[in-house]
Formats: sequence, structure tokens, C-alpha cells
Amino acid sequence: MRGTLAKLCAVQALLLAGLTAGARSAQDPARTLGKANAALQAGEADRALTLIASLPRGGAENAEAEALECRVQFRLEQWNAAIAACQQAVGLEPENSDDHLWLGRALGEKASRASFLSAYRLGKQTFQEFQAATTLNPRNAAALADLGEYYVDAPAALGGGLDKAESVAEVLDRIDPARASELRAEMAEERNDSGAAEQELKKAVAASPHPSREWATLARFYQLRRRWTEMDGAIQNCIDAAERDPHAGVALYDGAGVLIQSNRDPALAARMLEQYLAGSDRTDEGPAFVAYHRLAHLKHALGDDAGAQQDEETAYELAHEYAPAQDFKH
Repeated sequence: MRGTLAKLCAVQALLLAGLTAGARSAQDPARTLGKANAALQAGEADRALTLIASLPRGGAENAEAEALECRVQFRLEQWNAAIAACQQAVGLEPENSDDHLWLGRALGEKASRASFLSAYRLGKQTFQEFQAATTLNPRNAAALADLGEYYVDAPAALGGGLDKAESVAEVLDRIDPARASELRAEMAEERNDSGAAEQELKKAVAASPHPSREWATLARFYQLRRRWTEMDGAIQNCIDAAERDPHAGVALYDGAGVLIQSNRDPALAARMLEQYLAGSDRTDEGPAFVAYHRLAHLKHALGDDAGAQQDEETAYELAHEYAPAQDFKH
């Protein structure tokens, strides 16, 4: 009897805590949004979605909540859910450049996996959203870079063209020279001029105030060409630059990805991911649940099966809807 009463009291306490938390969310939705964004940056996708779902509907923060959910779903690679949330955000706040950018990104990811006819339709929509993002904020460097990349990759029938990409690069010259050089590197590669592409990527390193990510991009360039000595040097420069810059930890995530793709030095890749995960500057650009999943595979390859199991469990706990984590559970 005493045990039953204790359990009932515990349930009552949990219910009361849930009601209290819900009331706090209703009273202070801005604070809840802040917590949800912090959870997204930390790679806690499930927690971010729970916080977003606790917000009252019909409030002034609805657009921000939908935009934030779009970004969470995007990182979970749930493209339909990401598109739906971003469409809601754009509908509620049509003048927000970033909302159009994220909608364009989600549409683009879905297009890259769609059948020909669907890809054509989604590609046109992607283009329209990137255009809207840059029209609403002509200094949105991320949107300009994505629009420029679209121009490089898309066929002329979908609005693509290297001349258009160069026009975007000229705008980026004044806003973000490193992104301008990276875009010109993509244009050079499209022309099969790897020498010019390499020089542009080196210019991006020199132009960036935080060059660790640019070093990772250059390392990927070398990796694709199997230029291992130069790739290793770029990876080391990426690590050195990240250690000097307290806000560049995501470059370690990027650099580890290059090593994983090249099937080289899994021990170093694991150390880079562990350093990233142990730092205080996680970001949704390097989702922690993805980092843990990759780290688990590296540890398995290195013979640390117990560590691999623990990291897979952590990835699943952070993001139940991330497909590789679901594969682990099933």
C-alpha cells in the first residue's frame, strides 16, 4: 500500500511539473523558443521539437517556431516535414529572407532525391525561394552563396548558368570574399579547370577571418582527387585554425567528414569528432547526433565496440527520427 501511494504521488508530481512547464511556456514563449534554438545548436533534436510543440498556437512567435522546426527537420533529413514547416513560416512572415532560404534548401534536398518530373518542379520552386531570399535581403551572404551554387548546378532550363553565378560572385566580393572565392571554385570545377578551382579555394582560406572551415573545404577538394599528402596538410591546418578560434569547432566536424569519406586515419577522425562534441560551440551545421553516429562507426572500425554502442545509443537519444539512429534500434 505504501509503495502504491508513493507511485501515485510520483505520478501526481510529474503531472504537476508538466502542467507547470506548460504554463511557463504559455507565459513566456520567447524563452521557450530560445531554449529550443539552444537545443538545436547542441544537437538535441528531440528536445527542440518537444519545446516547439509546447508553444501555444496563434501567438506572435508562430512564424519563428515554424522556422525553427523547419531547421530541426532539415537536420533530421525529414525533407517533407521541413518543407511543410518552412512553408508555414513563409506564409506567416513572407518578408523574412532566412525563411525563404531554408525553404529553398529543403526543396532542393528533396529535388535531389526525386524522380525527373518531380525534380524539375521542385527545382523551379527551389530557385524561386533562393531568389526571394536574396531579393528580400541583398546582403544575405548565405542565400547569395546558395543561389550562386544553384546557378552552377542547374541546367539552363531551370535558370542555371555560369554567367549568372559570376554575377552573384561579384556581389559576394563586397559582402563575403571567402564565399565569393568558393563559388568561383565551383564554377571552375564545372569548367573542368581544377587548377583554377584550387587557386580560388586557397583565396578563400586567405580571405576568411575564420579559415578553419575553408581549410576543410580545400581538404575535400584534395580528397576527391586523391591527393593525399595535400589533403593531410589541409586537415592539419584545419585543426590548427580551429584550436586558435573558439567559435570554429564545426570545422573539426567537417574535417572528420573528409577523412571518413577518404577511408583514411580513422583514429584522427575520431579525435576530431570527440573534440567537437566536447566543446561548447556545437552548431546545427554539425549536428551532434550525426557526429555521434559517425563516431560510433569509427570506434567500431578501431575495435572499440563498447564505445561504439554507447555513441549509437547517444545518437538515438538525441534524435529518434534520424534514420541511421532508427536503423540502429531496429
